[in-house]
Amino acid sequence: MMLPKPRLLLITDRHQARRPLPEVVDAACAAGCRWVSVRDKDMVTGERRQLARRLVKIGHQHGATVTLHGDIATAEAARANGVHVAPGTAPGAVRQILGKEMLIGASVHSWAEAERAQEDGADYVTVSPVFETASKPGYGPAIGLEILEEFCDALQVPVVALGGVSPETAGDCIRAGAAAVAVMGEIMRADDVGAATGRYLEALDAA
Repeated sequence: MMLPKPRLLLITDRHQARRPLPEVVDAACAAGCRWVSVRDKDMVTGERRQLARRLVKIGHQHGATVTLHGDIATAEAARANGVHVAPGTAPGAVRQILGKEMLIGASVHSWAEAERAQEDGADYVTVSPVFETASKPGYGPAIGLEILEEFCDALQVPVVALGGVSPETAGDCIRAGAAAVAVMGEIMRADDVGAATGRYLEALDAA
């Protein structure tokens, strides 16, 4: 399955966002982002489902693909375009539930997790953390561009670079072989979400 273009995945985090998430997602999509993943996994089910429905609606108004981290039932209820699973969840099992048209991705932090996700039928994997980041603590040291390139060369499934990716390094990730970059904090924390999104898109266009 082809990944959304442009090659920018925005991951939500209402704790870092300086504005309500619907406003952030709307501004990012208005600036050209066409792939959003609703994370915010610490919400109670009903509230998360309500938020997901709203963000999916906003994304679809802009022609964006909107996926959901982890929760299959909420993804179905919100009419999301797919699910992003954590290590230990088989993408193939999720696809059997949601159907072949859904975009199924997987988070990986090691070779073993990457190979397992590929074998299990993931459409893409996020490899992280590529750079030092405050948004994804606890996943070990940054792997850097050299190891990112090794992942990209070794895997057949598209790799999305995640973790500390800035507008200045986004193009480097693409040149290392990544199919896309994923961003959370720099856009969530931005005073001007549209401008921040635009800087990433310009860097990716130039890569």
